[in-house]
Order: sequence, then structure tokens, then C-alpha cells
Amino acid sequence: MHTSYVNEHRDEQLEDNERLEFLGDAVLELAVSQYLYREYKDMSEGELTKFRANIVCEPSLEQFAKDIQLNEYLLLGKGEEKSGGRERPSLLADAYEALIGAIYLDQGFDSVLSFLSRFMFPKIEPGAFSHAMDYKTQLQEIVQQDGQQVHYRIVDEVGPAHNRHFVAKVYVGDVEKGEGTGRTKKEAEQQAAEKALNDM
Repeated sequence: MHTSYVNEHRDEQLEDNERLEFLGDAVLELAVSQYLYREYKDMSEGELTKFRANIVCEPSLEQFAKDIQLNEYLLLGKGEEKSGGRERPSLLADAYEALIGAIYLDQGFDSVLSFLSRFMFPKIEPGAFSHAMDYKTQLQEIVQQDGQQVHYRIVDEVGPAHNRHFVAKVYVGDVEKGEGTGRTKKEAEQQAAEKALNDM
């Protein structure tokens, strides 16, 4: 139940999904961590962390939500519905986390594992999610676990106007972690994030 729906039905004293999202996020991370730990015994801690970040990031959770047609069961406010909220990646990812939280509260961790064993774990393999998420998102997921912040800076623009390239640097805290170039600022930032991930 999205906040937009709750706000339009205040007289019914409904509760939105946000608390379930909070719980589901933690439960999902634990479940995926346990699965990867048991299935990929040769992976280092760093590799497992990156792999998990690929799985629990927004683009991947969006796809998992679509796989089970979760978008068809969302209760949205009229405005959110009209603006395409039912297909919004962040909303679908949040709904998936809320679903995991609800399963955990209602039936416990074993039921969460059973659900994921049916709908998520069979789709997990190295490289399976690289197309689904960008490097900036992956870096953000990893760095946030240590309570740090990522920021980007465009440090240069090179080439003529019709063939302009941007140079970006990425920082974790105050420490430079990577540099990238691209035809757009976003592409340059993506390359910088990829460089940072490869060096971690």
C-alpha cells in the first residue's frame, strides 16, 4: 500500500508500506547473503559484497517484482497512478522489499527463504545482473554499508562542441577512487564508478 493511497484514504487509518520496506530490506540482505555464502564458497568477501549489491539493487528488485506481477497488486493514489507509478522502478523495488518484510512478519525467515528459492535464487548466477544495474548504483550500495558517501565531480571538458567529452572523478568521502571519460556527464561518471569498483 503506497503512501499516496494512504494519504487519499486518511479516514480509513491505513498503514503504508514504508515500515515493511525497512524490515524487508534487512531480511532480504540477510537471505541473499546466506545464499551466496553457501553457494559460492570460492568467492572472497569483496566479491560476495559486489555480487549481493547487484542482486538487491533497485534495477534487479524492479525486475523481480515484475516477474511475479507485483505491480498489478499495488494500491496507489490517483495522482501516482496517473503519473505511471505502477511501472516506476523505485516504487516496484520498494514494494518487493515490503513483500519480503510482510512474509517475514507473517510466516518467518524460513518462509522468506522458500519464497526466494522459488522466485529469486534460481535466477542468480555470476554476471546475471550486470545488465540490470549501473556501476554508480552498485558503488553506492557498497559504500553505504560502511556509512560513507559517494560524490562525483566533472573536472574537465575536452574536444570541439560537436564531439565534446567529459572527464569525471568519483570520491568516497574525500578520497578519489576513480576517473572516467564519456560523451555525456552521466557516461563519464559511470566509467569513474566502474574504475572505482574494479580497484576495490
